[in-house]
Amino acid sequence: MYFDYTYLIYVMPAVLLSLIASAMVKNSFAKYNRVLSSKNITGAQAAAILMKANGINDVRIAHINGDLTDNYNPSTKVLSLSDSTFSSTSIAAIGVAAHETGHAIQHQVGYGPLVLRKMLVPVANFGSRFGPSLAILGLILGGTAQMESTLSIFQLITDIGLLLFAASVLFYIVTLPVEFNASRRALKILKETGTLTSEEIPGVRKVLSAAAMTYVASALTAIGSLIRLLVITGRKNNRR
Repeated sequence: MYFDYTYLIYVMPAVLLSLIASAMVKNSFAKYNRVLSSKNITGAQAAAILMKANGINDVRIAHINGDLTDNYNPSTKVLSLSDSTFSSTSIAAIGVAAHETGHAIQHQVGYGPLVLRKMLVPVANFGSRFGPSLAILGLILGGTAQMESTLSIFQLITDIGLLLFAASVLFYIVTLPVEFNASRRALKILKETGTLTSEEIPGVRKVLSAAAMTYVASALTAIGSLIRLLVITGRKNNRR
């Protein structure tokens, strides 16, 4: 029986961190979701206030189903707030809405990492889906090749798969400054506009900090998966 130690070494630690980060987000949001804002403002109202304060008039605020499925789509200029955020007056909900508003502000000012992440979306989606499969397929076919010219073709397939997957990993890495910056903008504008009091800001900071860890874990998982794939392909090539 073959034991793949590479998964345990390069991927499993990041997977465990992802599980821990996810639990932290749920616990943090649940805790501060019970703390209602002193001004009785909903997440949707907070987003509207913050966007107006930053001169954003062309972004539509929409309601979507689910919990913590909030997102901002720069292509359609739609800020979507979930069931747990849209109508809630908790400081957790307002914090999440402010974070997504932070993305809208990034879009307005042309924040570099956000622009780069948007450009990477098509190739990252394709790379994460087909990159590893192409790399492994090239290895398998290369192991059966009898001619040097054929082997070179299969090696090229492997290299293309690795490059595609590397592009998806880059997407996860670029996402980190985008998310951290959005949270910093959120905390700043919440304070500057007086949407939340100084006593309420620390609770929001804890919710956003916990959420940031999920992006760190996702990036580490992607990086670990790429390293694992490089180790596997390198090991196979050395055995030829």
